[in-house]
Amino acid sequence: MPTTPLESTPLRTRRQGVSSIPPGIWLLGLALLAAIALAVHGRIPQWEDYHHFADHRGWADIPNAADVLSNLPFLLIGCWGAWRLRASGPSRPSSRPAWRAFAVAIAFTCAGSAIYHWSPDNHVLALDRLPIAWACALLVCAFLAERLDVRWSTGPALLAAVMVGSASVAWWWFTEQKHAGDLRAYLWVQFLPMLIVPVGLWLQRGRAVVTTPLPASAWVGALLLYAAAKGFEMGDAAVLQATGFISGHTFKHLFAAGAAGWLLLAASRASDDTAAATTRAGQLR
Repeated sequence: MPTTPLESTPLRTRRQGVSSIPPGIWLLGLALLAAIALAVHGRIPQWEDYHHFADHRGWADIPNAADVLSNLPFLLIGCWGAWRLRASGPSRPSSRPAWRAFAVAIAFTCAGSAIYHWSPDNHVLALDRLPIAWACALLVCAFLAERLDVRWSTGPALLAAVMVGSASVAWWWFTEQKHAGDLRAYLWVQFLPMLIVPVGLWLQRGRAVVTTPLPASAWVGALLLYAAAKGFEMGDAAVLQATGFISGHTFKHLFAAGAAGWLLLAASRASDDTAAATTRAGQLR
């Protein structure tokens, strides 16, 4: 019986054809698919008891003290990362600007979240969500700059990422004022790294990268820490009841800051490796 052209094509050749599609196309398709899925899903409102956290205890005139003070690690980690990844003279293009912008967004997360948790309500929630959206969008830029194209770490790309993050929060705020709050855009920005990073790592296995990248273990570790943070967030009251002294939301802040610190530490080491390689190359000329 005659075979079809597809059946007569060796399996290895077909696989090579699929793998020849640039990873960037796959990742763009994944981002668009997620956006389409959210659009089809329909409006996602903020749940009514969102501002009702489990731990209301104050300390030294600070209301909701644990949820307020647990944001300090964001400030320390963000400032350390921005200082550690500062420019030190001319160097070849790298992902460092994206990582430094990410560190600054992490530092701002401390201020936004602390202000919100001091007196939780919708009027200040946008201040909490803005730097989180910036950090998530800039994290995608840092990953793409390392794995696909270093231009993702240039000023225009980083500015576009901040604008997209800001627009996602602005859309929620606008719809909330119309009593039709819609979190879809914000959720898309927040969870995009959870989609792009693991798929991008899988697509890039065995391929050349454009700059000294973070090892896959650093990305996986950070994603696991962030997933744990979201889990603690969902179990806010249950964790406080189980431990008797710390709530799930406080744990969420600590684990999310740990994820950011894990990545910035790995980024600083990768930046050192890039600088050392550039110095050795210059000495050999």
